[in-house]
Amino acid sequence: MDARKAKSGEVSAGSVIFSRLKTLGVDYVFANSGTDFPPIIEGLAEAAASDIDLPQALTIPHEHAALGMAHGYYLLSGKAQAVMLHTNVGLANGAIGALNAATDHVPMVLMSGRTPTVERGRFGARTVPIGWGQEMRDQTALVREAVKWDYELRFPEQIAEILDRGHAIANSTPKGPIYISLPREVLSEQIDAGQIADTPLMAPAVAEAPSVAIDTAADWLISAKRPVIFVQRGAGDEAGFTALSTMAEEYAVPVVHYWATQIGIETDHAMFAGFNPEPWLSEADVVIVIDALAPWAPDTHNPRADAKVVQLGPNPLFSRFPVRNFRSDLSIASETSSGITALLDALRARRDPDPQARAARRGEIEARTSALRRHAISSAEGEDGPVMSKAYVSLQLSKAIAGAQATVLSELGCPLAPMTLDHAQAWYQEPHSGGLGWSLPCAMGMKLAKPERLVIATLGDGSYMFANPVACHQIMEAYGIPVLIVILNNAEWGAVRQSVSMLYPDGYAAKANQMPLTGLSPSPDFTKVAEASNAWARKVTERGDLAGALQAAITEVMENKRTALLDIRVA
Repeated sequence: MDARKAKSGEVSAGSVIFSRLKTLGVDYVFANSGTDFPPIIEGLAEAAASDIDLPQALTIPHEHAALGMAHGYYLLSGKAQAVMLHTNVGLANGAIGALNAATDHVPMVLMSGRTPTVERGRFGARTVPIGWGQEMRDQTALVREAVKWDYELRFPEQIAEILDRGHAIANSTPKGPIYISLPREVLSEQIDAGQIADTPLMAPAVAEAPSVAIDTAADWLISAKRPVIFVQRGAGDEAGFTALSTMAEEYAVPVVHYWATQIGIETDHAMFAGFNPEPWLSEADVVIVIDALAPWAPDTHNPRADAKVVQLGPNPLFSRFPVRNFRSDLSIASETSSGITALLDALRARRDPDPQARAARRGEIEARTSALRRHAISSAEGEDGPVMSKAYVSLQLSKAIAGAQATVLSELGCPLAPMTLDHAQAWYQEPHSGGLGWSLPCAMGMKLAKPERLVIATLGDGSYMFANPVACHQIMEAYGIPVLIVILNNAEWGAVRQSVSMLYPDGYAAKANQMPLTGLSPSPDFTKVAEASNAWARKVTERGDLAGALQAAITEVMENKRTALLDIRVA
């Protein structure tokens, strides 16, 4: 079969995938290869031998890490990347990452091979027993609910057009992952590369807020006596962050960050109203909800009956989720940053109907938010003694990175409340899809996007184990991606215990010495996992040792270009 020769000007379909991804602006392909990859690997070698410019293909030894790295790379670069996995089994391992990307509106081109369709008689047909074992009736079903669009490649000449279409859909409002399955026989074919256009076939469809809707929202907000803004997934980008900070300050609007996965304004901003929807929500006559999947808990909090509620964001009604019944008197579909900027411009074009009332409201809000801030910091400082809380670690980390352009990720790790953070890329929490093991590979992708940035993954001991740490540490060493890892180790599933206690505060489980199905003792020696891949690692059990350990770890990452891990024992 391999004696078949390509005609002049023809190249393998496998090589066209990578060259087309480069045309689309993809920098990296995060790949975990398998027996479906021979035409992919041969195509890479073929393109390299011809000096064709390609994205860098990274060997990622676990699919969850591949999806997480693509996720993180997008968050700091704004550029969708590609992930290539092995048939159904690789796709199954990557499904959690696809769910996380979908919930976070993160675009990516997700691909996996498909076991050969035919058993004989065609180049690329099945050659090993798993060619039968890995066949599915509907392989795409593994990720269909997480992707915006999917397709199985039928003919090699489709490659450029299908990649162009998938990439454009992934980057259209609302952004998200797409999926393409790649049968081995198709990738083994030859095509005429001269017939492929040099520029992408189509551009993404980006939604901008209708001016009439923005004008209505501005009229409501400028006339409000007690407005409030709820933000959960950030302000879109630095421009949106600046616009929202300015809007909150100029118009005296408190900004609540209930279960925030990104911050929308500086955490020490006078209008940063903390994390509890109350009393802000029940007092408000106008509520602006900015890209918030669950801005409050309907069983506990609800807006006033006469309040006007605006939902603004890429998908303001979050149509992917079957049940999400938050009120929306005005729904504005827009990219988050441009929507915020347009609203600020519209407000500035209007006359303030009552400047004195606004000034009085500003003073009242500042007094309340200042008290919230003082309480968060004093609670984090806690009592003297060796035992550390997560909040204490968070406060000390905040002090350690003061003045640095750092990015902190928290996956059941450092809480946001005690931290002082001042830019749009300062804070990321795990997506509300809840796919654990996200923060470490996401941090690795962020570091790849911005090598000069201090990137810190803070996570619980359970989340660290979920991240497939052996694979992650191997990747960091192999590709020179030094990340600071801070494990807040309480030897349990703390979030599960808290959830049980919320539902059954006086139940048997809450009273038990050891709550069932939550313990993670004995805790492994995580420092040895890190040291196996040449990382710097230390355990911290005493409060007095924490500040020095954080500074030493930061030095290792930023000066010695070496991954550092702190295993911190917390209560």
